[in-house]
Amino acid sequence: MTLVYIVAGEASGDVLGARLIAALRRKRPDLDFAGIGGPRMAEQGVPSLFDYRELALMGLLEVLPKVFRLKRLLADAAADVTAKRPAVLVTIDSPGFTLRLASLVRSTGVPIVHYVAPQVWAWRPGRVVKLKEKVDRILCLLPFEPIFFEAAGIPVTFVGHPVLESGADAGDAERFRTAHGLRGEERPIIVMPGSRRMEASRLLPIFGAALRIASEKLPGLRPVVPVAPIVAETVRRVAADWPAAPILVEGNDAKHDAFAAVARSGGAGLIKSGTSSLEMAVAGIPHVVAYRVNPITAAIVRRLVKVPHASLVNLLAEREVVPERIQEACTPEALAEALLRPMLDPAVAEAQRAGFAEALAKLRAPEGLPSDAAAEAVLKAIEE
Repeated sequence: MTLVYIVAGEASGDVLGARLIAALRRKRPDLDFAGIGGPRMAEQGVPSLFDYRELALMGLLEVLPKVFRLKRLLADAAADVTAKRPAVLVTIDSPGFTLRLASLVRSTGVPIVHYVAPQVWAWRPGRVVKLKEKVDRILCLLPFEPIFFEAAGIPVTFVGHPVLESGADAGDAERFRTAHGLRGEERPIIVMPGSRRMEASRLLPIFGAALRIASEKLPGLRPVVPVAPIVAETVRRVAADWPAAPILVEGNDAKHDAFAAVARSGGAGLIKSGTSSLEMAVAGIPHVVAYRVNPITAAIVRRLVKVPHASLVNLLAEREVVPERIQEACTPEALAEALLRPMLDPAVAEAQRAGFAEALAKLRAPEGLPSDAAAEAVLKAIEE
């Protein structure tokens, strides 16, 4: 059988990998799969070479203590790819691991497709030259990426953003309120601190303090935290003293029900920067984007970042649709103010939603669902 080897290093990549496998199977039932992933890829019948959660690290200081373990995992992955000799290797996001893996197996001649373009257009654009040496094709999620990579001589396919097929706008509000016994006066709000322990541990205390301030000005707020299993215990521990007990939800169906309940009740979102901002846009939930990293990491990042916005919604709209509170601006007072504004002023909420529509319109590929477009690109790599 023709083998497709897929490597995902975190929860979002696991979802992309699972959708890609399903789309490939629809088009080519004869394909076989192996790789590294999480529970969603396992549901598709693809066991992981090792626990992908070991790769869910971020920031320079967070990685250093585990550098030798990461090198061992990298060597194990390279040995497995080399032994199996797949028809194509698909590396998904997590460039710190996946692109190193690509370099190690490049000499085998296995075609390498990287799914989710590294944000070299945002950080150190000069790195694109090295990227050309590691991969045969990039599958881009954002419409402005192809021009950048094609200029460097890297074949690119814009497949559209997977958030468009996430179902973030298809939840059941009443089912959520009933399941969690929400009283009529309670207004749920979304809190998303990230899917990595380090970032969640850093953001959750700040988020909790912001919620305390917001709750004093607008009683009845009930935080809802969509969590990946890897951070669930961290959230429970840190959120124990929040002004209202948070509702923790796991899995996409429960998360999307929560989104629907928040949107219907006029709630808002307090989220870390990243794809979650696009999820909020699809669900129609006004939100504030926040982020804070280790001060040393922040100092380095400031010298490297080349884009004007942290939120993907803002980047796509080319203006600030949602407020951003990053690093020193990420304070409880600033977050509370930005969180409350769309809940207290309908015009602010409506302005955000208009900006969402503008941004999301740019994420659609010329035809088909993102997973189908990605599958077609992978099949093309196999055929070539």
